[in-house]
Amino acid sequence: MRNKTSKLFLSLLFPLAFIAFLWVIKFYEVLSHNSLAWYGIYPRTLRGLIGVATAPLLHADFDHLLSNTVPLLILGSIIFYFYRTIAFQVFFWVYIMTGVWVWAAARESYHIGASGILYGFVAFLFFSGVFRKDTRLLALSLFVVFIYGSTVWGILPIKDGVSWESHLLGTLAGLITSYNFRKEGPAPRKYDLGTDEENALIDVSGDQDHDSTLIEENSIQITYTLVPKKEEEPSSDSAPKQ
Repeated sequence: MRNKTSKLFLSLLFPLAFIAFLWVIKFYEVLSHNSLAWYGIYPRTLRGLIGVATAPLLHADFDHLLSNTVPLLILGSIIFYFYRTIAFQVFFWVYIMTGVWVWAAARESYHIGASGILYGFVAFLFFSGVFRKDTRLLALSLFVVFIYGSTVWGILPIKDGVSWESHLLGTLAGLITSYNFRKEGPAPRKYDLGTDEENALIDVSGDQDHDSTLIEENSIQITYTLVPKKEEEPSSDSAPKQ
């Protein structure tokens, strides 16, 4: 129980620190009356290239930041809890790939906000469960889709003032990352079929007077008995019907 509590605390640590950093930046903008939106991604310009690193840290207003805060905490904690050995790599690649692709392919405007990372996290969790064929991760994937399934509309250009390119390219980054790390991360859960510390012994026939054969497979001993079948004359009921 103590180990699980410690693991949960550690999984919350980085997402909380990252979110706190986002709020510090926003408070700085408000208190200093200085907008940092110019440090967003402006596609295909040298100055806009710096936004690959800084754009996810900037938000238009507190409503924008608040809408990203809770999903970042939930999805980030899930990734750091179940994928703790590769969590930082997942975060890095989703972060960088999304930013680079937005810079290379998005429309000419300043793109800011962490929603591209969120879409990458959703895609990573869903497709990771599919690629790994792990029942726990598949259940987790269904949970993510149930909670954030409506975000699929964000990848379409149907709302003004929204960087749908960040959402679409973040989703692609999450898909590629999940495929790249499909063989790393949490190991599939193994089930022990034994009933105690000793090997299970199953007697199928219950009769110990006949010759028996002992088969050992996967550390489970199975005793079965071969009983000669009595020859009987075929009856009319058992004959093939024409």
